[in-house]
Amino acid sequence: MNDNRILDLPDLSLVVLIGASGSGKSTFAAEHFRATQVLSSDRCRGMVSDDENDQNATDDAFDVLHYIAGKRLAAGLVTVVDATNVHKHGRDALIRLAREHDVLPVAIVLDPPESVCIRRNAGRTDRTFGAEVVRRQRKDLHRSLKSLQREGFRRVHVLRDESEVHTAEIRWDRLFNDRRAETGPFDVIGDVHGCRSELETLLGQLGYRLHRDEAGRAIDAEHPEGRRALLLGDLVDRGPDTPGVLRLAMGMVASGNALAVAGNHENKLVKALRGRKVTVSHGLAESLEQLSGEDEEFQRRAQEFCDGLVAHYVLDHGNLVVAHAGLPERYHGRASGRVRSFALYGDTTGETDEFGLPVRYPWAQDYRGKAVVLYGHTPVPEPEWINRTMCLDTGCVFGGRLTALRYPEHEVVSMPAQQVWSEPVRPARTAGSPAAGSSAAGDPSPGDAHTETSGQTPRREPGTLDLGDVTGRRILRTRHHGRITAEAEQSAAALEVMSRFALDPRRLLYLPPTMPPCSTANSGDLLEHPERAFADYRRWGVTELICQEKHMGSRAVVLLCRDAGTAANRFGFDPHEAIRGAVHTRTGRSFFGPELTAALLENVHAAVTELNLWEELDSDWLLLDTELLPWNAKAGELIRDRYAGTGAAAESALSSATSALRQARARGLDVGELAARTEKRYADVERFRAAYQQYCRPTEGLEGIRLAPFQMLATEGRSYHDVDHDWHLSVADRLAEAAPETFTTTRRRIVDTEDTASTAAATRWWEELTTAGGEGMVVKPRTNRVRGRKGLVQPGVKVRGREYLRLVYGPEYTEPRHLDRLRQRQLGRKRSLALREHALGLEALDRLAEGEPLWRLHECVFAVLALESAAVDPRL
Repeated sequence: MNDNRILDLPDLSLVVLIGASGSGKSTFAAEHFRATQVLSSDRCRGMVSDDENDQNATDDAFDVLHYIAGKRLAAGLVTVVDATNVHKHGRDALIRLAREHDVLPVAIVLDPPESVCIRRNAGRTDRTFGAEVVRRQRKDLHRSLKSLQREGFRRVHVLRDESEVHTAEIRWDRLFNDRRAETGPFDVIGDVHGCRSELETLLGQLGYRLHRDEAGRAIDAEHPEGRRALLLGDLVDRGPDTPGVLRLAMGMVASGNALAVAGNHENKLVKALRGRKVTVSHGLAESLEQLSGEDEEFQRRAQEFCDGLVAHYVLDHGNLVVAHAGLPERYHGRASGRVRSFALYGDTTGETDEFGLPVRYPWAQDYRGKAVVLYGHTPVPEPEWINRTMCLDTGCVFGGRLTALRYPEHEVVSMPAQQVWSEPVRPARTAGSPAAGSSAAGDPSPGDAHTETSGQTPRREPGTLDLGDVTGRRILRTRHHGRITAEAEQSAAALEVMSRFALDPRRLLYLPPTMPPCSTANSGDLLEHPERAFADYRRWGVTELICQEKHMGSRAVVLLCRDAGTAANRFGFDPHEAIRGAVHTRTGRSFFGPELTAALLENVHAAVTELNLWEELDSDWLLLDTELLPWNAKAGELIRDRYAGTGAAAESALSSATSALRQARARGLDVGELAARTEKRYADVERFRAAYQQYCRPTEGLEGIRLAPFQMLATEGRSYHDVDHDWHLSVADRLAEAAPETFTTTRRRIVDTEDTASTAAATRWWEELTTAGGEGMVVKPRTNRVRGRKGLVQPGVKVRGREYLRLVYGPEYTEPRHLDRLRQRQLGRKRSLALREHALGLEALDRLAEGEPLWRLHECVFAVLALESAAVDPRL
């Protein structure tokens, strides 16, 4: 037990205060912990009974306490339990809670003299029990003191008098596995298994300089650029020189040139060196024999080194996790026997294969975490990315290769084994593997080759989707906007759309976000005005903007593949069908049937080829964000049923009414005011009809159809949300010049919101556009994706013209009484929705460019569709 006044506590722990009533636990907790960290049993009694001293409410109070504690521990938050905790059954429940969440339980015992406790209780008017209760509690406490560590408390601190309590200081200890402050760069090396020569060769290939002792043995390796090696365990057994591998690894770890995690073979070797009874198999006999030739000092150091290895590390601000057998997200940064066991041995299905070996549970298939997880343990013919995880054990000791991954570059470097040092119990099968000694670059992607190892549960193919990925309540982590939640009912609505109307999900790589309007104008006869958009961005900390002409069309995402092979291999198209891509709406529906889609894509393909964009972008496919014109190409039914019907009915009724009122006035009746009002309504209806008619043009097949591209979304290995809009629009201009029958340009203006002349010129341009019948403009940050003072900034706001808004709010919306009402419109929900959908779109594009499997993309795409069912005013 630790009786020092410095109380060392793990920075992720369940702290249990133990002491009789009146021992000072609550005062101690208030002095040393934040109020949010402390869960008081008395306070919980008050929550469930309105009386903190109602002992009849104790069971319910602890139900509440344990529930809250569980939520905090699940979130990785230090939790302090303030209760007497003098009975073993109460402490057992807390120990179980800590183990359930894989955190360390710690006890702080406050044991002042009996007289102190009795005196303090006597001074409290809310305590009616006598001294006997205190004596009984202290007796139970003292009976338990010697057994607290056996119960499961990892640390026990006892404060026996008031001076110790008053002078105690809390010191938070970082867990051994917490290396988040270390960002690398790293070279992560798979299972070595005693292959010293191969390890030395690989380190040399990675640029390390070996240091040798007088006998010529490698004792350290240093990289001139400050890189560090990360050894993934199983350094020992099976191979020809376990002592040589340990000597080099121990030297590198001691000098700070490497980190190493424990493998199951190190764990077993330590037991054997300690004289414990273990089965001498899987190469352990070779290690023991080789170590017997070393002196006792080396054997002692090797035993201490292997015994002291941590089971896993969390590095690079939580973006990298290394463990010998891999680690699910829920265990990252946690500390328990269960976590260590998984990190060393993995998990099994409970079955054995034909070779008598356990069938490993394919945890990587279900991995959803943000961190890259690198591991070894189960040999694979070649390393490949599965959901941001990679196994780097490529069976060097079995005659395969010793493999490393450069981090953060994601470059795989492999060196061939000198020979087969140990025959594998389980042979590996592969459809083909790269040449030994090769070096291949790659991102966290599934790769092109599929490998499968006998005895392992087959993993999901990269292009396979599962309903479990998109149903129920979903919480997605995005790089630019944190966690985004799609509720279960929203997911159900999205599934309805996806199953009935949308394209094949393999073609849906991105759905554009909704776009909010600028802040509402407070006066005059306009609801929207450019100055309000400029003011919005000034408030968000953005001064350089680009104003783009808003085409009156329909948002269209265009996926184009260079050839049928790319379409088939990359996106699952039938290699015999004519379509080499897709043209879909912002809700995933195809614009046209197969024939028109194929013809439009052929026209786009011709323009892209003529401009040599395939070579320029170094990609065999591209994804474009465009506007498809004219509006009636998609909205014909909407125009006929809503706008034309409304306009025709109003025109007929008001035309008759106007004619009748004119006749009445001619007969001398006083209908002047009514006639003027009716004529005004008739004129508004005429403006309404003119508003939608000017956006409609006759089309025949593709004749009259135009695309107005405004953003290159992604190509192979690259997303473009970090490129200025100037570049995107320059590509659009080139396409329009090369194929004016297919593309049209998007006019724009650059604006400095701090320059009055600049904003005035942009405002005049908007007035010209809208006066000529244009819809208006979209105002965007010039630098595309931008973070402002409070996080991610709106990617664009629309500023629509006065006449166009008649289509949105009705023919008579310009009447003062209607304008006054509409000025109260609330934009908060729309803007929140737009930012969340924008972040999901960016995440989908990043995952697409990085080559992640389809289900990872479709999480984001489906979530955008789910959020579209939110209750937001559709007119905004």
